[in-house]
Amino acid sequence: MTPIRVVVHDKMQRKYIYYRTEPVAKNFAPDFKPQLTPKQMLELGVFGGKYMTDCTKEFPDDWFDDARLSPDGHDPKLNHFGVKASQPLSVWREKGWIFKEDPRGWFQWYCRYYMGRRGEDDERQIKRWKAIKRHVAQIRKNCKRGDLKCRRRQRQALLHWAYDSRKL
Repeated sequence: MTPIRVVVHDKMQRKYIYYRTEPVAKNFAPDFKPQLTPKQMLELGVFGGKYMTDCTKEFPDDWFDDARLSPDGHDPKLNHFGVKASQPLSVWREKGWIFKEDPRGWFQWYCRYYMGRRGEDDERQIKRWKAIKRHVAQIRKNCKRGDLKCRRRQRQALLHWAYDSRKL
């Protein structure tokens, strides 16, 4: 595949350049098997609808056709489970979870990875994604299968990491 050059201009990045070197949604690391695509996540409602409202030009238009977005600010009602399930970006920065190429965090990394970008942060982000699976075990242990009212915050957090908690 011929690399595709992407130049990003949004509120958090100016003239950031990266290359898509893999086909869209293909050639993921063998141990990285997200259950939801970025488009599905945006349609379900993640991050209170605030995430990515100023960077839609970087990704396919159809990702945003039915996305639950809130350009005016975080709105937990837009989340699939209707609850707040994320920490502010400032906390992510304090904990060292933000890589300079992806100032919005894991989901931005995942969107770019999904679109074909590969880079030096892939291994770390996949490791973080795998670590979130512990919440799947907690839901299975404490909730009846299909009881979507049980542990809604934890279920919403799993959606933020591309795990389909609706199926637990």
